[in-house]
Amino acid sequence: MTVLVLRAQTGSHEPPPLMGTMYDSLSYFLGLSLGYELQTPPFEANKDLILEGFISAFQGDALLDQQTARREFQGLQMALQQAEEEKAGMEAQDALDKGARFLEENGKREGVVTTESGLQYEVLIKGDGPLPADTSQVEVHYHGTLIDGTVFDSSMDRGEPVSFPLNRVIPGWTEGVQLMPVGSTYQFYIPPALGYGSRATGPIPANSVLIFKIQLLDIK
Repeated sequence: MTVLVLRAQTGSHEPPPLMGTMYDSLSYFLGLSLGYELQTPPFEANKDLILEGFISAFQGDALLDQQTARREFQGLQMALQQAEEEKAGMEAQDALDKGARFLEENGKREGVVTTESGLQYEVLIKGDGPLPADTSQVEVHYHGTLIDGTVFDSSMDRGEPVSFPLNRVIPGWTEGVQLMPVGSTYQFYIPPALGYGSRATGPIPANSVLIFKIQLLDIK
């Protein structure tokens, strides 16, 4: 019989022991393949129970036949998905309520201006350069946080300004940056309707109020 030698990488680069016959090696590879597929299951899984179910099916003494097990698995998946969607909906509504309360109180602060769209801003530094149009290519520095102070993105922290067409960003930016003469620094408070709305985007939860400190450096 041909013997397959596993070339597993180890810290010492020593070859692992032989797996015996070709069928032994193939069996081990099959186990590895199944194990790697289950390393990151799509839900919070109990690895011991996964192994127990695998062995039961392999030995033929499982509690359920294959068809029943598949039907029960799909049903539980649907129930889990529904529960997660309900939880996400409650969290989104909670974020919407908290954001509305924040904007209501924030709008009362001296120096904060609320536009007709609901965008809020305050002038930190007023520049004396030209104003951009909604089609302008602008260069900015920015620092973005949630209302709890969580930083989700910051060119200021990276030390790298960014350039983009002003009509290809979220509506709160398109409207707000047009209010800024070049050389200005404004702070914007963007309601969800002018941001990412009811969808979660990366580290930004659904229905988030976004706070941006923006420096308008140049109009390209």
